[in-house]
Parts: sequence; C-alpha cells; structure tokens
Amino acid sequence: MTQRFSGRRIAVTGGGGGIGLSLCAALRAEGARVHALDRRNLDDLPEGVEGTEVDLTSEASVRAAVRSLYAQDGTAVELVTCAGVVEDDVAAEEMSTDQFDLVVGVNLRGVFLSCREFGRELLARGGGAIVNVASMSGNAVVNAPQRQSAYNTSKAGVSALTRSLAVEWGPRGVRVNAVSPGYVDTPLNSLKAHMHEQWRRETVLGRFAAPQEVAGAVAYLLSDEAAYCCGTELLIDGGFSLR
Repeated sequence: MTQRFSGRRIAVTGGGGGIGLSLCAALRAEGARVHALDRRNLDDLPEGVEGTEVDLTSEASVRAAVRSLYAQDGTAVELVTCAGVVEDDVAAEEMSTDQFDLVVGVNLRGVFLSCREFGRELLARGGGAIVNVASMSGNAVVNAPQRQSAYNTSKAGVSALTRSLAVEWGPRGVRVNAVSPGYVDTPLNSLKAHMHEQWRRETVLGRFAAPQEVAGAVAYLLSDEAAYCCGTELLIDGGFSLR
C-alpha cells in the first residue's frame, strides 16, 4: 500500500457509514490523518480515524467542527463530502416541503456549508483539495422506478456547486472536483431490495459498485496524480447511463 497521503489531514462528512466509512479506511491506510464527521456511528470507526460529531445542516455546528479540528492542529484540513439522505419513493405532487427541505438540507446545503467553512481555511493556507460525492442522478440519469425528485435535484446542485467553486477557487490553489457514483452496495440501497434486479439489469456491468471502488475514485481526485483536475466530475456508474 502506498502512502501518498502521508502528512495530510482529510475530513470526511458522512464518515460514519457507507461510502464515507470505506473512504475513511482507505485514506487512513494510505497515510492520511482522517477525521470522520457525522451525527452517528462515531464509536465504530476504523482504527486511527478520529470522529467529530456535526449537524451538517447547521451553520453553527459545521463552523464549530472546523474550529475544533484546527484547535487540535493548525495543519490544513482537506475535505470530502459524503453525507447524504434520500426520500422514500415519494411522488413529487405528494411531497411535503419538510421532506424536500430535509433532503436538500443535508445533500446540498450541507455540502455548501462544509465547502465554505473548510474552503476558507484552505484558501488562507495556500490551497488543497476538496472532493464532493454527487451522483449519476444529478445529471446523467433520472432515477427509476423510484421517485426521487428532491434527491435528484440536490445532487444536480452539488455538481453545479462543484463547478462554481472550481472556477472561483482553482486560481487560488484549491482544487474542487466531484465523483458521481451509480448504484453502490451500501446499507442505504439495501433498503430497496425489491428494485435491485432492475437496477442490475440496466447497469452494463450487471452489478453494484463496492464502496471501495468509489473510495478509490475519490482518493485519485484528492491525490497529486489528479493535480490538473479542476471542476472534474468523475462518473462511475458501471455503464448505467449508457442504456
């Protein structure tokens, strides 16, 4: 295993489970000092990963988490935004504003707040890397048969935010990129087992991604190997969007 992140600090929102948990383990194995930011599951993190409780929808909570990390050590903290929620197959005409706001609050507002607070510190320290986990559902496809208008909208916003920040911050040393996964084998997707056969059938490779495969893509965009990637959105959907 290489140590390409040795000496670097990386915060992962949603690091308590799913893709975020796999990413924490992968980055730690490659030498990074990793901080998992989540509201739950912080007692079951991989060895050496440090947990910080945060409510990503709260400006005060995100700002306090950033201050806490820098109070420990003034070294720059780079960022991966992995936290996300999805509505439970709700028709748009029946969706309440509370349901819509919950999804957009975590998936888009939370990403903006995290990028803004961590980005300010990176800009002040001369640069670094941010990777946002968007989704193929943000622009490549519309999820089906499930009805997820809030989720799709929030992930489209993450893609647009990534490009906007890349243009604003790239000249100042902060690279902002995104990974857009297709269907991934996570506990969240396991709740919709009745849809799995269709999803696999419509994926060219005929399977879901392992969380480690998404983690590998994120790690690439964080690494110096991707030093010329700015505003890149890496689609890793097993060919789903080609159908």
